[in-house]
Amino acid sequence: MHLPLFPLQSVFFPGETVPLHIFEDRYKQLINDCREEAMTFGIPVYIDGKLKFGVEVQLVEVVTTYESGEMDVVCVARQIFKVLHFDNEMEGKPYAGGVVKFLESNNNADENLRLEVLGKIEELYDLMAVQLPEIAVDKFNSYAFAHKMGLSFEQEYELLKLTNEKVRLNYIKKHLDTTITVLNQINRTKAVIEMNGHFKNFDPLDFEDFKVN
Repeated sequence: MHLPLFPLQSVFFPGETVPLHIFEDRYKQLINDCREEAMTFGIPVYIDGKLKFGVEVQLVEVVTTYESGEMDVVCVARQIFKVLHFDNEMEGKPYAGGVVKFLESNNNADENLRLEVLGKIEELYDLMAVQLPEIAVDKFNSYAFAHKMGLSFEQEYELLKLTNEKVRLNYIKKHLDTTITVLNQINRTKAVIEMNGHFKNFDPLDFEDFKVN
Protein backbone atom coordinates (compact mmCIF):
# COMPACT_ATOMS: atom_id res chain seq x y z
CA MET A 1 0.00 0.00 0.00
CA HIS A 2 1.22 3.53 -0.82
CA LEU A 3 1.18 5.87 2.17
CA PRO A 4 2.38 9.42 2.80
CA LEU A 5 5.21 9.27 5.33
CA PHE A 6 6.33 11.68 8.04
CA PRO A 7 9.58 10.19 9.46
CA LEU A 8 10.36 10.99 13.10
CA GLN A 9 12.85 9.82 15.70
CA SER A 10 9.93 8.83 17.92
CA VAL A 11 7.91 5.70 18.64
CA PHE A 12 4.12 5.75 18.82
CA PHE A 13 1.88 2.79 19.62
CA PRO A 14 -1.59 1.84 18.30
CA GLY A 15 -4.36 3.67 20.13
CA GLU A 16 -2.05 6.42 21.34
CA THR A 17 -2.84 10.11 20.92
CA VAL A 18 -0.11 11.76 18.83
CA PRO A 19 0.35 15.55 19.22
CA LEU A 20 2.49 17.08 16.47
CA HIS A 21 3.79 20.56 15.68
CA ILE A 22 3.95 20.99 11.91
CA PHE A 23 6.34 23.65 10.61
CA GLU A 24 7.83 22.40 7.32
CA ASP A 25 5.93 23.54 4.21
CA ARG A 26 5.76 20.05 2.73
CA TYR A 27 4.15 18.64 5.86
CA LYS A 28 1.76 21.57 6.13
CA GLN A 29 0.63 20.37 2.70
CA LEU A 30 0.33 16.84 4.06
CA ILE A 31 -1.98 17.97 6.86
CA ASN A 32 -4.08 20.03 4.45
CA ASP A 33 -4.40 16.98 2.17
CA CYS A 34 -5.46 14.87 5.15
CA ARG A 35 -8.16 17.41 5.99
CA GLU A 36 -9.46 17.59 2.43
CA GLU A 37 -9.23 13.93 1.48
CA ALA A 38 -9.70 12.24 4.90
CA MET A 39 -6.56 10.22 4.24
CA THR A 40 -4.09 8.77 6.75
CA PHE A 41 -0.31 8.95 6.83
CA GLY A 42 2.51 7.00 8.41
CA ILE A 43 5.16 7.86 10.97
CA PRO A 44 8.13 5.55 10.33
CA VAL A 45 10.70 5.46 13.13
CA TYR A 46 14.09 6.87 12.16
CA ILE A 47 16.63 4.71 14.01
CA ASP A 48 20.20 3.68 13.20
CA GLY A 49 19.98 5.71 9.99
CA LYS A 50 17.11 3.57 8.69
CA LEU A 51 13.33 3.59 8.29
CA LYS A 52 11.95 0.08 8.71
CA PHE A 53 8.87 0.12 10.95
CA GLY A 54 6.29 2.69 11.94
CA VAL A 55 2.66 3.34 12.70
CA GLU A 56 -0.20 4.69 10.60
CA VAL A 57 -1.91 7.74 12.08
CA GLN A 58 -5.18 9.53 11.40
CA LEU A 59 -5.64 13.26 11.79
CA VAL A 60 -8.20 14.04 14.51
CA GLU A 61 -7.98 17.80 14.92
CA VAL A 62 -6.01 20.87 13.92
CA VAL A 63 -5.79 22.54 17.30
CA THR A 64 -3.99 25.75 16.34
CA THR A 65 -2.96 27.38 13.06
CA TYR A 66 -0.39 30.16 13.40
CA GLU A 67 0.09 33.19 11.16
CA SER A 68 3.18 31.50 9.71
CA GLY A 69 1.06 28.55 8.65
CA GLU A 70 2.59 26.30 11.31
CA MET A 71 0.09 24.02 13.01
CA ASP A 72 -0.46 22.09 16.22
CA VAL A 73 -2.38 18.94 15.35
CA VAL A 74 -3.63 15.87 17.17
CA CYS A 75 -3.63 12.45 15.54
CA VAL A 76 -4.40 8.95 16.74
CA ALA A 77 -2.10 6.00 16.03
CA ARG A 78 -3.62 2.98 14.32
CA GLN A 79 -1.80 0.08 12.62
CA ILE A 80 1.87 -0.87 12.66
CA PHE A 81 3.57 -1.26 9.30
CA LYS A 82 6.86 -2.31 7.75
CA VAL A 83 8.41 0.03 5.17
CA LEU A 84 9.01 -1.79 1.88
CA HIS A 85 10.06 1.24 -0.17
CA PHE A 86 10.70 4.88 0.70
CA ASP A 87 10.62 7.96 -1.55
CA ASN A 88 11.76 11.34 -0.32
CA GLU A 89 8.93 12.82 -2.41
CA MET A 90 5.66 11.05 -3.08
CA GLU A 91 4.58 11.20 -6.72
CA GLY A 92 3.00 14.58 -7.39
CA LYS A 93 3.48 15.69 -3.77
CA PRO A 94 6.20 17.61 -1.91
CA TYR A 95 6.18 15.29 1.12
CA ALA A 96 7.69 11.83 1.58
CA GLY A 97 5.86 8.59 0.87
CA GLY A 98 6.41 4.94 0.27
CA VAL A 99 5.10 1.43 0.03
CA VAL A 100 4.24 -0.20 3.35
CA LYS A 101 2.93 -3.55 4.54
CA PHE A 102 0.58 -3.53 7.54
CA LEU A 103 1.44 -6.14 10.17
CA GLU A 104 -1.19 -8.52 11.49
CA SER A 105 -1.31 -8.39 15.28
CA ASN A 106 -2.46 -11.17 17.60
CA ASN A 107 -3.86 -9.28 20.57
CA ASN A 108 -4.95 -12.27 22.63
CA ALA A 109 -3.20 -12.78 25.95
CA ASP A 110 -3.94 -14.76 29.08
CA GLU A 111 -5.61 -12.67 31.80
CA ASN A 112 -3.22 -14.04 34.41
CA LEU A 113 -0.26 -12.73 32.41
CA ARG A 114 -1.89 -9.32 32.09
CA LEU A 115 -2.56 -9.28 35.85
CA GLU A 116 1.04 -10.25 36.56
CA VAL A 117 2.47 -7.50 34.35
CA LEU A 118 0.06 -4.91 35.72
CA GLY A 119 1.07 -5.94 39.23
CA LYS A 120 4.73 -5.41 38.38
CA ILE A 121 3.94 -1.96 36.97
CA GLU A 122 2.21 -1.14 40.27
CA GLU A 123 5.29 -2.39 42.14
CA LEU A 124 7.55 -0.19 40.00
CA TYR A 125 5.39 2.87 40.60
CA ASP A 126 5.35 2.17 44.36
CA LEU A 127 9.15 2.03 44.38
CA MET A 128 9.27 5.38 42.61
CA ALA A 129 6.56 6.84 44.90
CA VAL A 130 4.44 7.69 41.85
CA GLN A 131 0.66 7.36 41.68
CA LEU A 132 -0.40 4.77 39.11
CA PRO A 133 -3.49 5.80 37.11
CA GLU A 134 -6.36 3.40 37.65
CA ILE A 135 -6.98 0.97 34.81
CA ALA A 136 -9.25 -2.07 34.62
CA VAL A 137 -7.57 -5.36 33.75
CA ASP A 138 -9.78 -5.81 30.69
CA LYS A 139 -8.61 -2.39 29.44
CA PHE A 140 -4.94 -3.06 30.10
CA ASN A 141 -2.63 -4.05 27.24
CA SER A 142 1.07 -3.93 26.44
CA TYR A 143 0.83 -0.40 25.06
CA ALA A 144 -1.02 1.17 28.02
CA PHE A 145 2.08 2.33 29.93
CA ALA A 146 4.71 1.72 27.25
CA HIS A 147 6.11 5.26 27.56
CA LYS A 148 5.89 5.28 31.36
CA MET A 149 7.90 2.31 32.58
CA GLY A 150 11.45 3.30 31.78
CA LEU A 151 11.84 1.68 28.37
CA SER A 152 14.63 3.17 26.29
CA PHE A 153 13.97 4.46 22.78
CA GLU A 154 15.52 1.25 21.41
CA GLN A 155 13.35 -0.91 23.67
CA GLU A 156 10.20 0.95 22.62
CA TYR A 157 11.15 0.30 19.01
CA GLU A 158 11.64 -3.41 19.73
CA LEU A 159 8.21 -3.50 21.39
CA LEU A 160 6.67 -1.81 18.34
CA LYS A 161 7.94 -4.60 16.08
CA LEU A 162 6.42 -7.43 18.14
CA THR A 163 3.14 -8.64 16.66
CA ASN A 164 1.95 -10.96 19.46
CA GLU A 165 0.44 -9.56 22.68
CA LYS A 166 1.72 -12.44 24.80
CA VAL A 167 5.25 -11.87 23.50
CA ARG A 168 4.91 -8.12 24.11
CA LEU A 169 3.76 -8.63 27.69
CA ASN A 170 6.60 -11.04 28.40
CA TYR A 171 9.05 -8.52 26.91
CA ILE A 172 7.69 -5.87 29.29
CA LYS A 173 7.72 -8.32 32.21
CA LYS A 174 11.42 -9.06 31.67
CA HIS A 175 12.18 -5.33 31.58
CA LEU A 176 10.16 -4.72 34.76
CA ASP A 177 11.87 -7.59 36.61
CA THR A 178 15.27 -6.07 35.82
CA THR A 179 14.22 -2.51 36.64
CA ILE A 180 12.56 -3.46 39.93
CA THR A 181 15.66 -5.42 40.99
CA VAL A 182 17.90 -2.43 40.25
CA LEU A 183 15.60 0.00 42.09
CA ASN A 184 15.48 -2.28 45.13
CA GLN A 185 19.27 -2.39 45.19
CA ILE A 186 19.43 1.40 44.89
CA ASN A 187 16.93 1.83 47.71
CA ARG A 188 18.88 -0.57 49.94
CA THR A 189 22.09 1.29 49.19
CA LYS A 190 20.37 4.60 49.91
CA ALA A 191 19.09 3.25 53.24
CA VAL A 192 22.60 2.08 54.22
CA ILE A 193 24.08 5.47 53.31
CA GLU A 194 21.44 7.26 55.37
CA MET A 195 21.96 4.88 58.31
CA ASN A 196 25.72 5.40 58.24
CA GLY A 197 25.20 9.12 58.43
CA HIS A 198 23.72 8.86 61.94
CA PHE A 199 25.73 9.10 65.17
CA LYS A 200 26.08 5.75 66.92
CA ASN A 201 27.69 4.39 70.07
CA PHE A 202 30.50 2.00 69.26
CA ASP A 203 32.25 -0.16 71.86
CA PRO A 204 35.99 0.22 71.25
CA LEU A 205 37.91 -3.00 70.81
CA ASP A 206 40.02 -4.14 73.73
CA PHE A 207 43.37 -4.61 72.07
CA GLU A 208 44.71 -6.37 75.15
CA ASP A 209 42.83 -9.43 74.02
CA PHE A 210 44.78 -9.50 70.75
CA LYS A 211 48.29 -10.76 70.33
CA VAL A 212 50.59 -10.24 67.43
CA ASN A 213 52.85 -13.16 66.65
